[in-house]
Amino acid sequence: MTVRLHRRTGFEIELLAPPGRSRRTLARELAGRCGGSVRPVWHHDSEPSLVPGLGRFLHLTQGFEVRTGDGTPLCTLVDDVTLLADLDPRAAARPGWFRILSDDPRLTRLIAAHSDPGGTLESILEPAARLWGTSVQCHGDVYRLDDPGGVTIALAAPLGGERERPCEIVTPPLTADHRAALERLLGPARELGFTVPREAAVHLHVDGAPFRSAPAVANLVRLFAHWREPLRTLLGTNPACRRLAPLPPALVAAADAAAPYEGLSRAAADGGLTKFFDVNLTQLFTDTPIRDTIEVRILPGAIDADAVLDRAGIVELLLERCLDPEPFPAAPADPAAAESELLEHAARVLAARPG
Repeated sequence: MTVRLHRRTGFEIELLAPPGRSRRTLARELAGRCGGSVRPVWHHDSEPSLVPGLGRFLHLTQGFEVRTGDGTPLCTLVDDVTLLADLDPRAAARPGWFRILSDDPRLTRLIAAHSDPGGTLESILEPAARLWGTSVQCHGDVYRLDDPGGVTIALAAPLGGERERPCEIVTPPLTADHRAALERLLGPARELGFTVPREAAVHLHVDGAPFRSAPAVANLVRLFAHWREPLRTLLGTNPACRRLAPLPPALVAAADAAAPYEGLSRAAADGGLTKFFDVNLTQLFTDTPIRDTIEVRILPGAIDADAVLDRAGIVELLLERCLDPEPFPAAPADPAAAESELLEHAARVLAARPG
């Protein structure tokens, strides 16, 4: 089913640069083709910690914002720590690539605000050191910043293991001619030898505002919970994709019980809802959304616009069905029947569209 997208949609598309190239390579190529510019930016993420008692490290890695000649945002290219299988973890860091690690999100944000992602490893922590009135200590190729009491604030270290090769293309919200907009990014990537990583996914971001009601949220939960396997089969979800999970049982139970919006919000909190589920609904349960979207995370990796949009069109139709106050029904037990019924739901929404 090929469907033209009607809604503002943002895309996150995970690719892998060939050896010897990087996300910076693609950023420069994209900017060169449109007479635009590249600006280094920080990308915030986290990774497991080997330090006892510390569950994770927060880190800043180098990303690149690309703008067209008139200053319009084209995309941002960043790392994705879930991409591992195609990389050599023993590879030495390439010159100019590094990361900053900390264990406090407030410190990480402060350091990001006062350091230049286009700077050098040797000097990257100096602005933060001036804030605390201390000096940066060098230990081999690692730079450490402590506070005046000797407590470590952050580390800066070379970025090894071919971490410059992962390239998640993050688009701004696209409103028209989605295919041309995506091919403007993916065509040059293919020409440069970029490929689809083994753990790759495509994430869709759709405006969250229309879904901020109890019936719509409940239908979203019912769709992604009760139709989880047929939906993943229909879309071709990559089994190697990381950071996916079924929605919390407490939230599913609240949706099935037609709980009010406040009840759904409490169930989401009680169930430990984060962004790392098949669908990211976290922004629907806050008054101050960082990015006011629903993020669908189960589309497989792709480097061709048509492959992305064929699946995105089906998802958009199913999301529109969730805006109908009629509860989304339970899935048939038979997998083939369930997959067929999902397509029928999508087809009915498509038939009801004007024009």
